[in-house]
Amino acid sequence: MARHFPLPSFFSGKRARVATVAAAGTLTLATVISAAAAALPATSAAAASSTSSASPAAFDHRQVVAAHAVGTAAATAAKEVASAKTAAAKAAAAKAAAAKAAHKAALAKAAAAKAAAAKAAAAKAAAAKAAHPAGSPRQIATQMLGQFGWKTSQFSCLEPLWYHESGWNPSAENPSSGAYGIPQALHGSMMASAGSDWRTNPATQIRWGLTYIHDRYGSPCGAWSHEQSANWY
Repeated sequence: MARHFPLPSFFSGKRARVATVAAAGTLTLATVISAAAAALPATSAAAASSTSSASPAAFDHRQVVAAHAVGTAAATAAKEVASAKTAAAKAAAAKAAAAKAAHKAALAKAAAAKAAAAKAAAAKAAAAKAAHPAGSPRQIATQMLGQFGWKTSQFSCLEPLWYHESGWNPSAENPSSGAYGIPQALHGSMMASAGSDWRTNPATQIRWGLTYIHDRYGSPCGAWSHEQSANWY
């Protein structure tokens, strides 16, 4: 059995003080430990939340996704812009081609109109010349032969025919028969069908005379042949 030795009195007082301090320290330590234990779950949760929200892996993934979306949108926009530019270029080229074709068509139309106008003017001039041939009665008659489909060689028959009838005098008149003019129309007023100036205009008289020969004898040589045989035509 262990033996207990009594302590001196001063040891007893010191022991009591140490016991008191020890008890107080124990109480303070317990209080600190209890407070730390209470605060530890909240701190751990906050730390876990902070660690979770600031996780490098999660942050980098979101950045990559965002960057990829932005890049895709930019590429799509660039593609649409390029497509629009291509379409605009094609439209401009088509418009230019259409304008060029229209200009070419306008030039062709203007050229055709100019050619038609020139042709009409030439025809009008030819008609005017045929209607009002110039020169002596013999020259006028030579110019008119073609209008009846005759060659100029027919003039070799027409010249003696009308020389025999009137001497190519537009004022010649037969007092006994009333025949008048270069072709000796019987009566002279018949030549009014060729023009109202039949009395004085050699061209009017010649046109009427050639029409008469064409309808009755077919040609000046036919009329001359009849003149030679019957002394009239």
